Amino acid sequence: MSLISPAARDALQRWLEGQKALNDASDHTIAAYSRDVGDFLTFMTEHKGQTQGLTPLSQITVSDMRAWMAFTRSGKVGSRSLARKLSAVKSFYRWLAEREGFEPTAVLSTRMPKFTAKLPRPLDEDAARDMIDTVEMQAGEDWVAARDVAVVTLLYGCGLRISEALGLTGRDVPLADSLRILGKGNKERMVPVLPAAKAAVARYVRLCPFPMDPDTALFRGVRGGALSPRIIQKGMEQARMQLGLPATATPHAMRHSFATHLLNAGGDLRAIQELLGHASLSTTQAYTAVDLTRILEVYDRTHPKAG
Repeated sequence: MSLISPAARDALQRWLEGQKALNDASDHTIAAYSRDVGDFLTFMTEHKGQTQGLTPLSQITVSDMRAWMAFTRSGKVGSRSLARKLSAVKSFYRWLAEREGFEPTAVLSTRMPKFTAKLPRPLDEDAARDMIDTVEMQAGEDWVAARDVAVVTLLYGCGLRISEALGLTGRDVPLADSLRILGKGNKERMVPVLPAAKAAVARYVRLCPFPMDPDTALFRGVRGGALSPRIIQKGMEQARMQLGLPATATPHAMRHSFATHLLNAGGDLRAIQELLGHASLSTTQAYTAVDLTRILEVYDRTHPKAG
């Protein structure tokens, strides 16, 4: 970042501090923002042939933006990564324009590169189990460790969305053999509860220092309020780093894994659709890491017109 002017460097640092404080951005996200916007500012210095203070930066043109995108692509950066970099630059420019009083149209009007959305990446069965075990080791208190294990076990063992797991209340315990879940679009579904999930939640309830009132959140933060999804996300981030798993090993990946492992074990695609609360079968197919041959085998075995 030696080519960046002191004024631009200071502005970048203040923006990063704001992202950390106001948006609760993770250290990983802040590092990516710093790198992406820093690379952009360095390019503009070299592209223009002079140090870019705040006034020159306010005069960036559409042509300058195209030159930056072409240069970035030449470094074999894929469309998805370029879209991420452009998003960071736009966010920085929105902040800078408001602070400095200029119109950032040239930057904000730059179109995102098109890319094909990646299919979800489930964990294999061993990795899913390792994730649950390792999440438990991230917490400093026994009840917090039990809480995090219970949440992740519900994601994997019942295929719940994290919002659905954290939406459970004291009224739901002790867990019955099935849960009535209100999902997206207020669509209700019944989800079987595995013994392992029952046991994990029961252990958490036993250790939790807060009373389990019927109308309060089942899963609590350390101060007693409803647990934030970000806490579970952070715990899984730390666990996946210890396990050497990719960044795709998120809470939602546990739900993907639930679907994939059921299908691989011979589960019916339509039944799995119901368990996940998907409106369409194509969405369920996208959740399952199996090839077309495997899907066709299930159809051949279960479709009424097969044979």
